[in-house]
Amino acid sequence: MRIVSGMRPTGKLHIGHFFGAVKNWVELQKDNETLFFVADWHALTTSYKDISKIKENTLEMVADWVAMGLDPEKSILFVQSKVKYHAELSLILGMITPKSWLEINPTYKDTKYNLLKIHHVEKEYKDKLAPLVDIIFKNSPVEVEDEKMFKDIMLDSLTDAFIKLLVEGVIDREKLGELNLSKRDFYETDTFGFFGYPVLMASDILIYNADGVPVGEDQLPHIEITREIARRFNYLYKEFFKEPKAILTETPKLLGTDGRKMSKSYNNTIMIDETEEETASKVMKMFTDPTKLRKNDPGHPEECNVFSYHKIFTNTDDVNNIELDCKSGKLGCVECKKMLAKNLNAFLSPIREKRKEIKKDMVRDILEDGNKRANEIAKQNMDAVNEILGL
Repeated sequence: MRIVSGMRPTGKLHIGHFFGAVKNWVELQKDNETLFFVADWHALTTSYKDISKIKENTLEMVADWVAMGLDPEKSILFVQSKVKYHAELSLILGMITPKSWLEINPTYKDTKYNLLKIHHVEKEYKDKLAPLVDIIFKNSPVEVEDEKMFKDIMLDSLTDAFIKLLVEGVIDREKLGELNLSKRDFYETDTFGFFGYPVLMASDILIYNADGVPVGEDQLPHIEITREIARRFNYLYKEFFKEPKAILTETPKLLGTDGRKMSKSYNNTIMIDETEEETASKVMKMFTDPTKLRKNDPGHPEECNVFSYHKIFTNTDDVNNIELDCKSGKLGCVECKKMLAKNLNAFLSPIREKRKEIKKDMVRDILEDGNKRANEIAKQNMDAVNEILGL
């Protein structure tokens, strides 16, 4: 089975990246034909203003991939922009992809409002507009076949309209001032590339006629759009593209050191290449059960972020003992954290040692070879598509 997946060049990786994606990639490369790419064009969809670190981040990220277990002899590791057929196919697929498919992509608006930090405004307006939508439905001048769809589309449309009115300064000027959001920020976030990135994503997969794509549940809509685009091409012209299947990645619950989603922007990550001392320091500052104020107080491991890490990095027998001792008040948080720091560093040690051996020139050679191999596969499929279309 041919597997394809990619990752934006964010630079050095943290343990969340390992358990969220790379660990699964390493397993998949054992029995499949695998291609993993640096999605540098996708990095431009939301960060087009800051391009200063794309090349450096690419080298750092791929070095981490290899240290984590991706084998250039088993997997093709390459850079998206070095295989121009991704863009050529994306142009063609964009011609046949209905605009409505992109508009209903749930990630599109979620990502936009996250970037602008106005999700709470969207929720507030939706709550206030919901009764108005009920009135519109009751007084609809035409018969409505699907009440739920009618209300969902109407509520989304009205909410978007009110947010645009807010940004334009027509309503709620006091709130606009609190948001520190300019009209320029709002409209510059919503670029053509950002809106159409699912088409480029589809081309990333279909240019290799992949059988499967490893994803988390939150990415399933992307794969469904890819499948729909493949079906549409096959229906319009000729049966050529496979409909790739989503390979769901089972990922353990691994939050940041502060209990939020692990993210560099939150400064709550545990990086692959940091020292043992740095890791231990971060672990000792981790949030624990807020009700366990003293060592002898009975704890609630199920509510403790440190214990969630133990379930991943500590052997099962010790985890069971930690749970019992925490609940009984026998084990204090400081000792518990020290145990976690030791086990976490033991897990990361072989990855870190291998990471030290990987030089940038080695990564460049790996990518040069991978780019060549990926181009050979992509060219064959692109030539076939052009022949089908008579181009």
